[in-house]
Amino acid sequence: MTSIITGDIINSRKSKTAKTWLNTLKSELNEHGKTPRNWEIFRGDSFQLEMKKPEAAVLVVLKIKARIAAIKNLNVRMSIGIGEKTYNAAKITEANGDAFVRSGEAFEKLKTSRQTIMISSPWTDFDYTMNTMLSLACITIDAWSVTSASFIATMLKYPNMSQKDIGRRMKITQSSVSERRKRSRYDEMMDMEAFYRYMLTQTMKIP
Repeated sequence: MTSIITGDIINSRKSKTAKTWLNTLKSELNEHGKTPRNWEIFRGDSFQLEMKKPEAAVLVVLKIKARIAAIKNLNVRMSIGIGEKTYNAAKITEANGDAFVRSGEAFEKLKTSRQTIMISSPWTDFDYTMNTMLSLACITIDAWSVTSASFIATMLKYPNMSQKDIGRRMKITQSSVSERRKRSRYDEMMDMEAFYRYMLTQTMKIP
């Protein structure tokens, strides 16, 4: 069982910061594997990433979301397909299996949806629960300002760092860290991510 994240950058063609977002995206994808076996960018602003541990997929999606949204006027939509990988290839875009099909089908649905994150798995009840939660979460996520997105990206990169040290890194006061944490709904996002892990663990019967 694996997970495939398929995504594209929204408004990329209108952006004057192509080099910035491309380097940012590559930097994040490099954290999770090597290209082209584990991830690839194609058609200029589309990408695919394999997460061999499906329980980590939502966290990675949030990391990508935050880093791209920290660039003015940009956003990203992503689908997560969970399932089997039945064909390996030197390039991730040439591999195949149920996870790839599900990711692709979910991504097509995103193109006509206000939602920008969607999951497709072999379990209908799991999908219904998580996609309802993600739909609600996207109301907040897609409204992140550049400042909030940058803050979330920093928090996700350094999850064990104290608020004081986060403040030093971002050159803001500790009280500003606390305020941005509340404004960006960081704790609520992490509750949702933890719920995803719990639900998937129970569904997949991971020890």
